[in-house]
Order: sequence, then structure tokens, then C-alpha cells
Amino acid sequence: MNTIINGLNINYIDEGQGSLLVMLHGWGSNIDLFAGVISFAKSKYHVVAMDMPGFGKSDEPKEPMNVDAYVDFVIAFLNQLYPEEKEVILLGHSMGGRIIIKLASGINQGRIKVNFSIPKIILTDSAGVLPVRTKAQNSRTKRYKFYKNLITKTGLVKIYPAALDKLQKKFGSADYAAASPVMRKSLVMNVNEDLVPYMPYVTAPTLLIWGDKDTATPLSDGQTMEKLMPEAGLAVINGAGHYTFLDNPILYNRILGSFLGI
Repeated sequence: MNTIINGLNINYIDEGQGSLLVMLHGWGSNIDLFAGVISFAKSKYHVVAMDMPGFGKSDEPKEPMNVDAYVDFVIAFLNQLYPEEKEVILLGHSMGGRIIIKLASGINQGRIKVNFSIPKIILTDSAGVLPVRTKAQNSRTKRYKFYKNLITKTGLVKIYPAALDKLQKKFGSADYAAASPVMRKSLVMNVNEDLVPYMPYVTAPTLLIWGDKDTATPLSDGQTMEKLMPEAGLAVINGAGHYTFLDNPILYNRILGSFLGI
């Protein structure tokens, strides 16, 4: 299905009946990866999942989007398509969890006004905790800044405009290298925002599902969220990585079903 939100063509899925359950995917992902979870949850819930701007089959934003911009997008999507809904359960993976943390905390702090409440939250391998940088990462950043200053101050970037792009791809992450210029800026703004200060304001009953082998958002992030969120509980899936719902879908759905009463 498709709809237009803020001038962007947005691809989304709408299946099942019951209370509204909205799923937000992670960075570099799309709604297709939620297929198994959607199939499971739609037996009792009205499940909606959208390709966020810049991902899947949705349009890329015209300007870079930070976490707040993605929060605004989710609100606009819900207001336009489901204006009568008074309760919205939210499930987010990775970056999707980051958006939910900012949204839910903003509602409770009074920074964000919406016409619905959030009775339950599910955060799966969620982003939001800034990682502690290693010496190797700091060294890599210093080398990048050195070469960037070199090609900028010497004027090489004017002679070879592609030089800076190649440098960014060489020193950036795989997600950064694969992204377009506008999405690279979006990525930087998203991953550099620390959401720890907002976590105590996520007061809805919150299920945290984590893989103990997750290296993108390590288990320690989930433990931090469990400590800071007043009504959070952490379920760990042994042997699973950053995509717990793909690595062990049977156990993931069992945990999710227990929380949602499926």
C-alpha cells in the first residue's frame, strides 16, 4: 500500500484487526524483514508497518532527517491514516526503537502533543545508547579528519570533487558508505544523539528483547534501558545477534506473544 506523507510517497503494510500495533524498522532495513512478526501478530492485532523515508520502497527525504524529524513523520503518518485511534502499541527495532524512545518520552514530558496514548512498547535490539569509542575508532577518526583537512586546505577537493566522497566511504561504516549524501547526513545526526537522558520518561510497560550476540547494539544497551525505564523488563535470546526476530523467530514470537497476550 502507498500513501503520501509530507510530500513523500510512503510504502506501508496494514493487516489484521484489533488494537493498533505499529512496527518501526531499523536503519538500512525495511518492512519486509518484519514479515514473520507481522504474520504472527496480525492474528490478534491491527498491524501497521511503514518503510521510513529513505528506506525500502518509500521516497528519500529532500533534506536530512534527525531523530526528531522521524518522530514527526511517524506522528504525521498516524494522524493522517489512523486519526481515530486512541491507543497505539509501538514496536521498534534498532533505529525504530530510537524513534519510539524519543516519541514516548516527549509525550510524557509534554514536549510532544498527540491524540493517542501508548499502552505498551516493545524495543528489539534498540539503538539509543551512545557506544564507548575504542582507541582504534578514535585513531580512525583522527586519520579521517587529517586527510579531510589536507584535501580541503590544499584545494584538492576543488580539483577532484569526488575525493571527499571517496574519503568518507573509506573511513565510514558500511551503512554510511552505502547511503546517499542526504541519508549519510541523516545517519550521522541519528547515531550521534544520546537518548539515555530520555529513557526515565519512557513509563509505559516496555518489553526489551535482545540477542546476547548483538554487536551493533550490545546487550549492555538493553541492560541500561531496563535500569532507566521504570516499567521495562529485559528478555535475552541466547545465540541471537542484532536481528533477534530473524535469528530465532520461534522464541522471539513466544516472548512477544506473552507480552501482548497472543
